[in-house]
Amino acid sequence: MNKWVKRGLITAVILAIGGGLVVAGQRSKAKADAAPKYRTALVDRGAITQVVLSSGTVQPVKSVNVGTQVSGTVLERYVDFNDRVKKGQIMLRLDPALIEARIRQATAQVSSATAGLAVARSTHERNVKLLAQGFISGSIVDQSKQQLDAALAQLEVAKAQLDQAQTDLNNSVIRSPIDGIVTRRAIDVGQTVAASFQTPDLFTVANDLKKMQIFSNVSEADVGLVREGQAVRFFVDAYPEREFEGKVSQFRLNPANQAGVVTYVIVIDVDNPEELLKPGMTAQTRIVVASKKDVVRIPTAALRFRPPEDSVAKKEEKKDDKKDAAAEDGKGEKKAPATKTAPAADPNDDGALSTLKAGQRVFRVYTVGEDNKPKAHEVTIGISNTRFTEMASGSIKPGDALITRSLKDATPGSED
Repeated sequence: MNKWVKRGLITAVILAIGGGLVVAGQRSKAKADAAPKYRTALVDRGAITQVVLSSGTVQPVKSVNVGTQVSGTVLERYVDFNDRVKKGQIMLRLDPALIEARIRQATAQVSSATAGLAVARSTHERNVKLLAQGFISGSIVDQSKQQLDAALAQLEVAKAQLDQAQTDLNNSVIRSPIDGIVTRRAIDVGQTVAASFQTPDLFTVANDLKKMQIFSNVSEADVGLVREGQAVRFFVDAYPEREFEGKVSQFRLNPANQAGVVTYVIVIDVDNPEELLKPGMTAQTRIVVASKKDVVRIPTAALRFRPPEDSVAKKEEKKDDKKDAAAEDGKGEKKAPATKTAPAADPNDDGALSTLKAGQRVFRVYTVGEDNKPKAHEVTIGISNTRFTEMASGSIKPGDALITRSLKDATPGSED
């Protein structure tokens, strides 16, 4: 075979292989371009419930710390943890020996002051008679009157000391101030109670464990949604399979600031007929702040999606290329590109309010365009939760697929 024929055959084979590779590459590229690049979720209609999440502590509605005004050693204790008590029931007795000694001393002082008063009164009456007869001067009468007044004051002091000692004796018997259940005991028989500077707490009595409250800490970002009377659902770790219900009863205006985080206390009333909820339990609460039954729902994740800047830039470049191609004249030559000028600025808009529409914030969501690139749509929203958000206005309709994230995890701004 002629060598030139061989070379021609080899060249033809190489060209055929090269052409095949080019075609395969183009098909692969077309297939890659047509492959899905984004994860989407459908817009639909349905119900949305917006809640405020927080945590708090279960406490009795009324709880009283029982203390003592006097010092002494615990002589007898009549109640313990979880005991139910009635108002006025004796809970504890202190040793009254020292107080009884003070009572005897005060009683003796009253007797002494009474006797001194009798002598001072008799002396003054006698001096008044002697003054009338001219036997003594008026200064002596004045002096005896002063001694009588001092004796009267001394008697009042003695009586007051006796009353104080008697009151301390009564206070050495500790009684329950309310009907309730003992939830805390901090004292036992033989211990000494010192009430010199502050009243020590001996017991804590909860009024009624069938009526409880949750003191929940709500972030400042959510307090604008909370109102009195709103329904609350919560659970506690002790009963993870059960959900409890309550109602917001109070919003306390006193803020707490911890490490720069501002929270407010929301008081939630809870019925506890079975007494399953115990004081001090931690409750994970969900305050129902809004609920709608039939609205257009868009995936909340779609509001967080932002397309990569390069894809948007390429899309704009393609639009510009198409405009330039349409500008070619009939001779096949391109006309000089027209000068692009920025639109005239609105003198009433400085850019600060450009994301507002009739007082509502405007959000952008994206669908997949014909060229497999994100296509932006502006919407305003209503109530929201972690799954769905109400669309208040916009061109999106049920059945549209919105982009929630890019399938390339490394793409910035595409996290779900």
